[in-house]
Amino acid sequence: MKLCVRRLAFVTALLSSFLVACKKEAPPAQPPARTAVTVVTLRPEPVTLTRELPGRTSPSLVAEVRPQVSGLVKQRLFEEGKNVEAGQALYQLDDASYRADASSARAALARTQAALKSARLTARRIGELAKIDAVSAQDHENAIANLRQSEADVGVAQAAVQSVEVVLGHARIVAPISGRIGKSAVTQGALVTANQPEPLAIIQQLDPIYIDVTYSSTELLRMRKELAAGTLDSTLNVPVAIRMEDGTLHSQTGQFAFADLNVDPATGSFLVRVDVPNPGQLLLPGMYVRAEVSVGKRPDALLVPQPGIARTPKGDATALIVDANGKVELRAVSVDRTIGDRWLIESGLVAGDRVIVEGLQRVQPGALVEPIEQAPAKVMPAPAKPIIPDASPPEPAAPASSGSESTRPESTRPESTRSDSTKLTPASAPAAKG
Repeated sequence: MKLCVRRLAFVTALLSSFLVACKKEAPPAQPPARTAVTVVTLRPEPVTLTRELPGRTSPSLVAEVRPQVSGLVKQRLFEEGKNVEAGQALYQLDDASYRADASSARAALARTQAALKSARLTARRIGELAKIDAVSAQDHENAIANLRQSEADVGVAQAAVQSVEVVLGHARIVAPISGRIGKSAVTQGALVTANQPEPLAIIQQLDPIYIDVTYSSTELLRMRKELAAGTLDSTLNVPVAIRMEDGTLHSQTGQFAFADLNVDPATGSFLVRVDVPNPGQLLLPGMYVRAEVSVGKRPDALLVPQPGIARTPKGDATALIVDANGKVELRAVSVDRTIGDRWLIESGLVAGDRVIVEGLQRVQPGALVEPIEQAPAKVMPAPAKPIIPDASPPEPAAPASSGSESTRPESTRPESTRSDSTKLTPASAPAAKG
């Protein structure tokens, strides 16, 4: 009996201690640690939109030298491939026959001038006699008529002298414009004819030089709509940078000259001409170049680093942003073009949005994160000599990855750099100089 009582007391004490332990509160659960991601806060900035267009150089003036009289080439008076000035003698033709014609015309002029002098004296004497009725009125009228005819003969002779002198002057062929002359098509002793189809030489003015580029009519229509809507400011007076065949920039910048009024129905483009100074004549006619033509300026553009923009399997552009509560949100965006390693945003993002640019592999939409603002790029000191930038835009840096690729959502994978000849340059940046 005593043993049973002891066991009952032990069980009762054990149950009491268990009940007391259950009444104690459980410790609060610790909140999960937030994943650190790097974000960029979007801020509007002025950006000048440029378009890199292919083009060909052409001289500003071209003159084909042709003879205006026939004859044998007596002497070539210029050096091939050199610069010549307007009015400089280029060829001397054999002008013996033309000099003889000029001498004959001058002699005929002297004869008519002598006849005019005699007719003038005769008319004066008969006029004095007519005042006292010493001669008939018929004689007076004939004397005056002879005087007028002699004056006309002198005029005809003077015109003949001018004509033969012009022909004689054409025997010495001169440069019609200033510029660089090419090779001569004839040599000394060659027979040339007036207005022959083959030129003797070609002179081209290379300073300034023209660059004819083609521009899409679709882009022109879009630009005009943006200008009318006020989202784009006109920048027609912005200098045009010229990139040569080897990728280097020309030392001189050009200016927009004019745009053609007609659109080519075969290509859907029209001609745009750029006037470029060429003092060293480094640009030659027919060279292939690329002109960075300004199409307008956006005063409040939004630019996102390329790692912050991803593509869905359907090709739609997306971005992951961090809201005010630190939660990740998936946002569909529309991008226009690239500026260096950044995308120009058309819609989907606004100023103040924090876009994730690093750590995309470790987060999902709806996750809580710890945003860390990306440090601004360090400004390097200006070099002693100008450095010509590379023709291709810089490739974006690969985002840091701490998780496996399989855990990364398809819609947040960074997009590769788009190959596009369209470039943008910040409006605050100085124009490129060679």
